[in-house]
Amino acid sequence: MSTITSRDAGGRTALSRTAGHLAIAAVGLLMFYPLLWMLSSSFKPVSEIFGSGSLVPASFTWTNYAEGWTGPGLPFSRYLVNSLIVCTLTVIGNVLSCSLAAFAFARMQFLGRKVFFATMLATVMLPQHVTLIAQYAIFRDLGWLDTYLPLVVPKFLATEAFFIFLMVQFIRGIPRELDEAARLDGCSVFGIYRRIVLPLLNPALVTTAIFSFIWAYNDFLAPLIYLSSPEKLTVPLALRTFLDSSGQSAWGQLFAMSIVTLIPVVVAFVVFQKRIVEGVSTTGLK
Repeated sequence: MSTITSRDAGGRTALSRTAGHLAIAAVGLLMFYPLLWMLSSSFKPVSEIFGSGSLVPASFTWTNYAEGWTGPGLPFSRYLVNSLIVCTLTVIGNVLSCSLAAFAFARMQFLGRKVFFATMLATVMLPQHVTLIAQYAIFRDLGWLDTYLPLVVPKFLATEAFFIFLMVQFIRGIPRELDEAARLDGCSVFGIYRRIVLPLLNPALVTTAIFSFIWAYNDFLAPLIYLSSPEKLTVPLALRTFLDSSGQSAWGQLFAMSIVTLIPVVVAFVVFQKRIVEGVSTTGLK
């Protein structure tokens, strides 16, 4: 009797597990469908994109990719290079400045440290639009409009509170005995940061770098506000040029270049997925 009961329980467990996996797969397919539709539409003629709901193109064509790559004014590769420049500088700035600020909050004692830390955390809840006008006025007076400086320079000033908090939590998990041992060996404060903390901070640094890259790569509002020259546009603004509110919109080219622009983000996430999860999951450990 006990054997039969255990078999029934095991069968119900396997059945419920299978049902759960099928439900997750169905939800995943539902969320993945817009991407599949965009990929399919990138190979369709414009007349077929909105005229058929099938994911399989009736007439397969590469024209959208060829015409989209040449761009409405400049080659699309120019916009990819522009985004790469902004993203690279953003990643370097956030990794360096946020790690230094996090080290100061986690390891150094100075007047008003808790107040500054609380104020820094409060900025996480502050919408970007609240400070947009003030920042624009400052950058205008500095003569930085239509340059990449408004997009890059703030990243070297530790303005990303989320990354600072992420690293502070990680540094707090590093034993202070390592700092004391290094100090006894004659290591300076900056030496402790560079030789002890920074190498052990690698998971959080990788997480910061990946999220900085993705956020900067997908940012639409800041480049829209500060950039005006066509040759300086980043990828999100370049995609917007395929849409014309007063005339014919190049939907096929838009979908084709959207697929192209997804490749760097998807590759970065797939390659560093394990490091991202490791960095986020270990920051709460004390």
